[in-house]
Amino acid sequence: MGVLKTALGCSYMNFLLPFVFLGIVSGIQGWDESVVFLLNFLAILPLASLLSFATEELAKSVGQTIGGLINATFGNAVEMIVGVTAVTQGEIHIVQSSMVGSILSGNLLILGCCLFCGGYAKEAVTFNVDVSGILSSLMVVASASLIIPSVLFSTTPGKSSAVEDSVLSLSRAASGVLLIFYLVYLYFQFKSHSDLFADDDPEGEDEELQLGPWSASIVLVLATLGVTVCSDHLVDSVGGFVEAWNVSRAFVGLIVVPIVGNAGEFNTTLNAAMKGNMDLAIGVVVGSTLQIALLVSPFLVICGLIIGQPMSLRYSPFETVVFFLSVIVMDCLIRGGRSNYYEGSLLIGTYLIIAIAFYVHPDSAA
Repeated sequence: MGVLKTALGCSYMNFLLPFVFLGIVSGIQGWDESVVFLLNFLAILPLASLLSFATEELAKSVGQTIGGLINATFGNAVEMIVGVTAVTQGEIHIVQSSMVGSILSGNLLILGCCLFCGGYAKEAVTFNVDVSGILSSLMVVASASLIIPSVLFSTTPGKSSAVEDSVLSLSRAASGVLLIFYLVYLYFQFKSHSDLFADDDPEGEDEELQLGPWSASIVLVLATLGVTVCSDHLVDSVGGFVEAWNVSRAFVGLIVVPIVGNAGEFNTTLNAAMKGNMDLAIGVVVGSTLQIALLVSPFLVICGLIIGQPMSLRYSPFETVVFFLSVIVMDCLIRGGRSNYYEGSLLIGTYLIIAIAFYVHPDSAA
């Protein structure tokens, strides 16, 4: 009962937990697809928050190095689970859009909210210039590697099946290289240059442990199972939601799905920013987007190769341009280690403009 009380009290989003039951029942009973989509969308929000909470608690119990690996593995578990489900069902464009959308929401919306809330009523907010510079540089390099297949396809005259096969082969090869980049990044962060990423906050060292390792593991497993089931119903009902609400699949992938995946991250970073711990907030935001670029996206391409789905890194020209611009903007803002609330509001406004653009932008397939 103590574990249950602690888990349920970790976030205000847990008030939405009844939607987990409703979402699963609606999917099994075959309710209207738009209703199934909305119910499972609301169900994944508290599950994502529980997943984030259990991961943090488990990381506290096992030490900094293993804890870092746990955070790296489960930090984007929702995007990973939803992505694998969508690839299995052939919803390739939604997977591609959700990867771009997760990076957009991290670089623009979540980072903007952190800068706004952390810098409001202050002249400026500061953070570790060494770590922010390293992370932003890695993000630029990773994003450049991600968009090369899209640029190849867009600049090749005559979009024949041979060109598409070449882009697919390039995407799979690039995914292997990106996964190697990610392993080297883990070694860089936790071994060779761990002193750069060490938490110098003495209060953080005495942070209270709310769940033991076994309790945190149980919550982690249950939340992961819940996300898996609800994401399956969510992806199944995408077609009905698109028709009922007259939106494009790109909008669902770029805006709607990342909101679900980044719910726990948004809660963590916003709380850290409001408490003045901008180093933690910036590290979580940029580290999460790096995981999407270096781990989740290439992992889903490899999954597509294994199960015979043509999952590639080829995005639409509009997605490619917006994606790379968001990375450049993020790099410019955090590289100097100093920002303010006005720059945060600009990031939020830019994200809203992009969201409206994808809402009115028709599907490329149409």
